Parts: sequence; structure tokens; C-alpha cells
Amino acid sequence: MNINTRIAKKYIISNKRLTSVAVLGVLLGMSIYIFMNSMLVGFDKTSNISIFKSTSHIRVFKDDEISRPLLDSNQSQPLILNPKVVPKKNTIINPNLVIETIQKMETVEVVTPQVTTSVFYTNGKSQIAGIATGTKPDEANKMYNIQSFMVVGNFDQLKNNPNGIIIGSGIAEKMNLNIGDNMNLTSSKAVNRTFQVIGIFKTNNSITDKTKSYIHISAAQQLLRESNSYITDINVNISDPEKASEMAKKIAMLTGYNAEGWKEANETMMAANKMRKIVITFVSLTILLVAGFGIYNILNMTVSQKINDIAILKAIGFKGKDVIRIFVTQAVTIGILGVIGGMLMATILITFLKTVYIGGDIGYFPIDYEPAKFIQGVLIGLFITFWAGYIPARKAAKVDPVDILRK
Repeated sequence: MNINTRIAKKYIISNKRLTSVAVLGVLLGMSIYIFMNSMLVGFDKTSNISIFKSTSHIRVFKDDEISRPLLDSNQSQPLILNPKVVPKKNTIINPNLVIETIQKMETVEVVTPQVTTSVFYTNGKSQIAGIATGTKPDEANKMYNIQSFMVVGNFDQLKNNPNGIIIGSGIAEKMNLNIGDNMNLTSSKAVNRTFQVIGIFKTNNSITDKTKSYIHISAAQQLLRESNSYITDINVNISDPEKASEMAKKIAMLTGYNAEGWKEANETMMAANKMRKIVITFVSLTILLVAGFGIYNILNMTVSQKINDIAILKAIGFKGKDVIRIFVTQAVTIGILGVIGGMLMATILITFLKTVYIGGDIGYFPIDYEPAKFIQGVLIGLFITFWAGYIPARKAAKVDPVDILRK
């Protein structure tokens, strides 16, 4: 331990009350920063899990086409007879080739076709409007993990039962249906067909649970009076969901069809998540900055109190950089103590909240130990405390010992 470090240590020990206040400020700032940012990560993960229960990373589809302006030979301005023309079929041509093309792309994990149709569920006098999703059970379960939110029944049974249907818990409750019961589906093409309930799922999204059902893709094609090549959507999952927008653009260029990432499909939720992230980051950083100002004020006060000592040190041969090292060492020591205490406090808070049961689809409070946030908090905390000590240290280094000793 050199002389500069020993002097810094003496200043820390001699001002125990001020040192304790500074350490406590960093401790609280650090713990709240790590805690709030870990909570933010947990919220984002829970939100994404909820979205991916019914939404793929990328959706490939054929969209409505806007009509082109028609030119009249007698007029210079285009004449639009019909502002929008809806194609007869929003279907994907040669879907097998499109699926094979997408499967060959890097980072693609699962590709599955889908047929979605509006239907009326009927059981006796009860009738509910909803949406029936025709899927290939194996691929759909791999993509959405539907089996994980099944209440009754097994989703795999749909694979060998083209007359089976898996309904949302809201539909089952409203229509008083259970496993083994029959219900009628009437499609928009006026096709009526009887299905047997082989499973009930619950996503805890009331709109989904009260309207959605899963049937075999061949059954959905029959409800629409279409052949087995009729596909309305191709759903794609990739290894990194955050790159879905970039991948969607590549798929659109490669296939010629519209491709939409999950963030674009859920813009309102993404905007809410972004706003929450900004607020939490701003609050946590503000608390750390307040702790930094606390250290600055304490060290500034120490410089004022120790001005005579500084003058004597410089008079006996200490240089300005030595004085800077003394006070920066003091600030960094306070920062390290506060950072260690903040990490311990954050760990205790996270451990406690992990055991709090929220209920519903969330289960326990969505928070976990995020190593990246701990490291980020440590770096930011030490950065702030370093500069909080360096600024008053520069002031101390510029002290003229002759002027001070004359006084």
C-alpha cells in the first residue's frame, strides 16, 4: 500500500458518517437499478411468451391488392373506377414450394402452413362467432407449444382425428361443452360440419379463449370448399425472434408474398413495452446519478475541510496527480463498497419476489437474476462514482500551498 492509498484510507476512516452516507447512496442506487432492469427483462420475456402462444415469429400471406388507376383517352388525369379490388382468393400459390424455399434459409427452425376461417360454433340453441384455425398438429405444437396450455385432453390426438376439435376454455364454458361432446361448425361458405371436442385449452387471453379453436388443416379446407393445396398463411419461427423483421424482408423478396414480423403484428403492445422500458431506465439511472451527486458533494466538502492538509502535502513534495489519486481512490473505494452492497441488496429483492405468486398465466412474479444487468449496473455505478470523485480531486490538485499557508 503506497502513501497515496494510505492517506485515502485515513480520510475514509476519519469521516465514517459521511462515508457511510455515500456508500448507502450508491448501494440504494445500484440495487434499484439492477432490480428494476431485471424486472423489465422479466416483463418482456413474459409478454413475448404470451404473444408466441398464438403468433409465429413471421407470418407469410397474400394481402389485398389496390387497383391500378385506369387512364381515359379523353382525360389527362387518371380515372379510378374502384379504389380497392379484393382478389377472389387470398391464397398462396404452390405452398409446398414456398415452404421448401423458406426451410432452406438460415436460422429458420419451424415452418408450418395454416388455414384460418371465420365460423359459427353451434350447440343446441347456443351459437358463438369465432375463428377456426386449421393446422398440422405436430408442427403447430412445436411452434406454439399448445400442449403446455391445454386444460383437458392431448393436442397430439388431433393428428389422427380429422373430425376432432380443440376449443378455448371460454367457448367450452359458454356452450357447456366437455371432452367427447359434439358441436357444429358453420363456415363462411355455408358448410356445416359436426366435430367432436377432444381438448380444451386456456391461454388466459379472454378474446382468444372465447373465440379460437384448432382443427386439422384438411377439415379447415373442407369447411371452405377448397382443395388440399389451399393455404392462407405460412407461419415461420426462427432462432432469434428479435431478428424477425429483417428475416421477414428477406422472405418477402424471395417468395414474392407479404411477410410480417411479430413486432409489426403487435405494434400496440410493442409501443407499450418501449414506453415502459424508457420510464424504468430513466428512473433507475436518475437514482444512480443522485447517488453520484451525493459522493461529489461529500468529497467536495472533504476537500474544503482538508484544504490545509492538501497544502502541506504539496509543500512537502506531493504533486497534483498524487492529490487526484488520493481523492479518486477515496471515491472509487466508496463506489466499490456501494456496488457490492447494491448487488447483495438486489439479489435479496429478486430472491424474495421470485417466490411471490401472481396467479393466472404468469404464475410467479416475472423476475430473475440477469447477469448482464448486474454487470451493466456495476460498470455504470463505478463510472459515475469515478467522475464524482475526479471533479473535486482536480479542484484539490490546483490548490496553491503558498496562498493557503499565508492564511
